[in-house]
Amino acid sequence: MEMEVTGVVAGNAKRFREQRKLTLDAAAALTGVSRSMLAQIEKGDVNPTVSVLWKIANGYKVPFSSLVERGREPVSVVWQSDIVPLEEDGGRFRNYPVFLFDEEKLFEAYRIVIESQGCLAAQPHLKGAEEYITVFAGRAEITVDEAAYQLSPGDSIRFCADVPHTYRNLGEERVEMSMLIYYNR
Repeated sequence: MEMEVTGVVAGNAKRFREQRKLTLDAAAALTGVSRSMLAQIEKGDVNPTVSVLWKIANGYKVPFSSLVERGREPVSVVWQSDIVPLEEDGGRFRNYPVFLFDEEKLFEAYRIVIESQGCLAAQPHLKGAEEYITVFAGRAEITVDEAAYQLSPGDSIRFCADVPHTYRNLGEERVEMSMLIYYNR
């Protein structure tokens, strides 16, 4: 059964806003996302982009994955066919939430697919956050605070993700990579 990401995001976004006792106007000021967009997200009327979700997560000071989190079981198998990707750059950047944030382990994991010429300029994450990326296919350029690193299959990078960073496909072949985001206490 396909994960209904829009409904999950709607419930989580509203819950975080209400826990903070914020009006939609106050939440818009805090996140940089318009009041009308926040209202549409909370009603489940729109499937927000990765960039919009990052703005909400950073504004509410919660891990990105807490907005798309599903229920927890003692053993979790995540089938690719069950994951609805979060898309950016006209669908050329797809983020598949695999293992979502865990309070005890302080990390979340994603599968990233970037089509030819695809790109995502990411917002800085929470203070102290680190990303661990391994490229499995294609050639990717990861830019961290204006320094660019070109990675090929089998290459990995770790960086402090509380600064602006960008993911870009450098070639014609699809980039496939894993991403783990660790949140330092």
